[in-house]
Amino acid sequence: MLVRWMRMPASTFDFLLASGFVAVIKLISEMLYVSQLVGRPVFDKSNDKIAVIHDVIVRYGRDEYPPLVGLVARYRRRNFFLPRQNVAELSSHGAKMRLAVLDLTPFIRREGEVLLRKDVLDNQLIDVDGKRVVRVNDVQLIDTGHVWRVSGADVSLQGFVRRLMPQGFFGSDRPVEVIDWADVGYLATDTTTVTVQLKSSKDKLSRLHPVEIAQLAETLSPIHRTEVVESLDDEIAADTLEEMSTEAQARILEGLDEERAADILEEMSPDDAVDVLDEMDDEKSEQLFALMEEDEKADVAELMAFEHDTAGGLMTTEFVHLPRDLTVAEAIVSLREMAETPNMIYYLYVVEAADSWKICGLISLRSLILADPTKKLSEVMRTDFRSAHPSDSALDAAQMIAEYNLLALPVVDDEGDIAGIITVDDAMEILLPRNLESRLPRLFG
Repeated sequence: MLVRWMRMPASTFDFLLASGFVAVIKLISEMLYVSQLVGRPVFDKSNDKIAVIHDVIVRYGRDEYPPLVGLVARYRRRNFFLPRQNVAELSSHGAKMRLAVLDLTPFIRREGEVLLRKDVLDNQLIDVDGKRVVRVNDVQLIDTGHVWRVSGADVSLQGFVRRLMPQGFFGSDRPVEVIDWADVGYLATDTTTVTVQLKSSKDKLSRLHPVEIAQLAETLSPIHRTEVVESLDDEIAADTLEEMSTEAQARILEGLDEERAADILEEMSPDDAVDVLDEMDDEKSEQLFALMEEDEKADVAELMAFEHDTAGGLMTTEFVHLPRDLTVAEAIVSLREMAETPNMIYYLYVVEAADSWKICGLISLRSLILADPTKKLSEVMRTDFRSAHPSDSALDAAQMIAEYNLLALPVVDDEGDIAGIITVDDAMEILLPRNLESRLPRLFG
């Protein structure tokens, strides 16, 4: 038999060897596809055909390779459950029963059970290793010696053709591409009872960068896009949303439980949270805003006072400010001891005193690290810096960032207090065409 090609990491081979496989040839001889089982006969102990295989049932849980728990068999328009323990043999020729008694109790799906034909075939999945969304054309099963398990998803055209053509047709033994099931980060299925079980894949998705998760999610339908974000923890979900358009952010958060949506909003940058709340209808926006924690709510409320097309509306209140009388060494210690640091921390803004917001200079993080640790910040800071006023045009502020090659621009009010900063990635959202901006990763976060 021709060896079929599949992407299989070392961890999978370790699993197979631990399960009793001693050679790749044995793996191939005890491998099946769902398409080779569906429609095949079920034989009793006397080799008489009594039913046909309608679907294959696996249990989706903590196992990276879900175990087969039984078959859905069909007899005279009635679907019944055939447990794994009652199957003596399973092959491309069909299934042979171990017992003589046939239980025709109608099949009812139990919690955690996934029907490979109904729930998986023809649906999309996220391949974490390949960082892509692909269609499942067939599902591969292997016999580990004591139980059959799902080992991979066939995403090649050959897998689709296999389902349409009779077994043994010309070309059926050509190489195929099978994704290791351990790399399946999300399965886009419309079966409600399966959705909750598939959330156990969130750890796999979390291996990807938020930019990559966002790009993959945006290729799915709106419902499945929401499910992907919902499966992530709050911090990663927030980072992922910030890589999407404001409209997509709003639709996803509207589709989540209100408490969960508020938790994710709290993890987002205040300026992004303001933008997405502004995109929602007033009633929904007020509901989510009311559920936010007081500290995060205050940051968002502060920015809501500014018009969207002003520098104040474009800025974020997440920045580091330190008093001018600190030494360089003390400033570095303060940074280390901060409970939370902003995503953007390239510049540090120097203020007159610890209880003041009046800006008197700034210093880059690189310059701070290289400076004499005994000197005061007032001795090493830059006092000549560009700034914007909260009422300035957002476009003018963005153009200033581009013209002077800045990574961030402080926004200073009439009293000389720093109100926030505008980061270069937010500036680029204004300056670049929408279709080009959406292809660029955020520089921070």
